[in-house]
Amino acid sequence: MTPGDADEVARRVAAVLEDAWQRLADKQEAVTAAIVARWRLPYVLATLEEFKAAISDFGSRVDREARAFVTVQLPHLYREGADAAGEVVGERFGWTLVHSAALQSLASDAYGDFLRRSQEAERMAEQWYRRARAAARREVPLLAAGNMTARQAAKNLADGLAGQGLAHVVYRNGARVPVRVWAETATLTKSSVAYNTGTLNKAREAGVGVVEVFDGFDCGWTTHRDPDKANRTLRSVEEAAEWPISHPRCRRAFGPRPDAA
Repeated sequence: MTPGDADEVARRVAAVLEDAWQRLADKQEAVTAAIVARWRLPYVLATLEEFKAAISDFGSRVDREARAFVTVQLPHLYREGADAAGEVVGERFGWTLVHSAALQSLASDAYGDFLRRSQEAERMAEQWYRRARAAARREVPLLAAGNMTARQAAKNLADGLAGQGLAHVVYRNGARVPVRVWAETATLTKSSVAYNTGTLNKAREAGVGVVEVFDGFDCGWTTHRDPDKANRTLRSVEEAAEWPISHPRCRRAFGPRPDAA
């Protein structure tokens, strides 16, 4: 991964993760297609083992992309935010212990979020694999060969093993979100927090306790609908650190104000 513009990197990460999810979903569909097309246990089981191998490959691909994001892009954005603040306060940025610790915390949080989503998808896939394998061993040998009854029975079995939507992320409220949308939103959100944390920590390091907020015209301070509108207001560094963004995909940024009390 090459560090760069937050939007471009977010689109790249989203595309890679969507492809990883989709490959797994395609392998899942191949199992049910094999049941309908061939009805032979060895063939179905071989397709199931391909799906099982795809689960491992999926986990590796997501892990690789998540690690690249937190080790390459997040430090880049943190430093960009700190450099912007340094220009205002007249101090150069350096990776002191405070900044390194802050980045470590940001990276751990971002990586953990990606990992949890990946593990949930793997758990669902492995659960489906076990269910499909048991059903195939139990029912495929019973299918009569070469007649409409067998064809219908195979289709019924395949329908019963319909996929669990591995190309979607399922939120706690049950909402199903396409992987690309989730990945892009998560990446942009982590990116904004990293940039703003760099700005705020550099301001604090320089002894500046107040920042000006740059945000959407109608964006609230703690949520988008908060009546306390954020744009062009002055906030303490501590208050800003508590609310570096107010919602996913938030475009909030801060500027140190050494002239303000």
